[in-house]
Amino acid sequence: MSHTFEVWGVIVFALIAANLPFVNERLFIVGPRRAPKVLGWRLLELLLMAALSFGVGIAVESLIGQRQPQKWEFFAAAGCLFLTFAFPGFVWRYLRRQPYAGDD
Repeated sequence: MSHTFEVWGVIVFALIAANLPFVNERLFIVGPRRAPKVLGWRLLELLLMAALSFGVGIAVESLIGQRQPQKWEFFAAAGCLFLTFAFPGFVWRYLRRQPYAGDD
């Protein structure tokens, strides 16, 4: 039996979770609104979202079958993948061209 739906579900969850800190101004998605939210808060939220995504992945792996022990190499690669997932949100927040106030 194939478990592709569960695997893709974790990947989509991680993709959404990686971009959430950059697309909203609330602290931890449900907290008070802070406009503008500083980069430090966004990085802390990104770290917590990565931990949440790893937790969801571990839970899904336990539900599918026996959980495999992982070493530091797995977590390093998964962290880099999570940062890659966060890149579109970072670009949208910090690197997109802002409209110039003098343009008519």
